[in-house]
Amino acid sequence: MATKKNDDVFSIASIDPSKLSESFREFAEKGATQTKEAYAKMKEAAEDATKTVEATLESAQAGSVELGLKAIEALRTNAENSLSHMEALLGVKSVAELFELQTAFLRKQAEVAVEQAKTLQETSKKVAEKVTAPVKSASEKAMKSFKTV
Repeated sequence: MATKKNDDVFSIASIDPSKLSESFREFAEKGATQTKEAYAKMKEAAEDATKTVEATLESAQAGSVELGLKAIEALRTNAENSLSHMEALLGVKSVAELFELQTAFLRKQAEVAVEQAKTLQETSKKVAEKVTAPVKSASEKAMKSFKTV
């Protein structure tokens, strides 16, 4: 009795080694290409993040210096006003003159304090905008890149 030979899909004889090595090579090349692309994207993202952090820190440093200078200026003004007021108080001749000088000084100091607070608030707002600008720009860029992918 003659036996009919069936082609078994899973038999080792049906595998062509040249096609198998070619498939593995294509798979490896594709993997290497994808890995290089992913590395390039990660490297670019890391460089962008580094630039963003550097810009943020530079802005924060410059802003803190600016705020510090404004605070020192306010302290200097207040000290000068207080010393002038003390000199004026030394020349007081009556209680009525004392109350008049003290009331004028307190009114002037209240006005100066309001102006100083406005100046510090405006400066703080400006500094906050400068500090957050690089982060805002980087996040907008990241969102655009996610939308295009």
